[in-house]
Amino acid sequence: MSQIEQENNNKIKFENSSSAKVSLETELSENIYETMKDFVLHNPTWDQYKLINSALASFLVLHGCDDNYVKELNRNQIFTPSKSF
Repeated sequence: MSQIEQENNNKIKFENSSSAKVSLETELSENIYETMKDFVLHNPTWDQYKLINSALASFLVLHGCDDNYVKELNRNQIFTPSKSF
């Protein structure tokens, strides 16, 4: 499959699954990973998924995202703070 066909296929999958969950794999610096791990260990109401969702929603809203779901997720995290880190 060519790169263009793969990109088009991925775009169609994304458009058809706007409310579905997707798996994300990325490389993190060791410092970010350790900080994230420590945060989750010290905040039992948080897990790695909630942390990543919150961070991405905050980033997107900060950079002009106008999606209501993303803005609501960001607001919910702002007004439901974790205990001290």
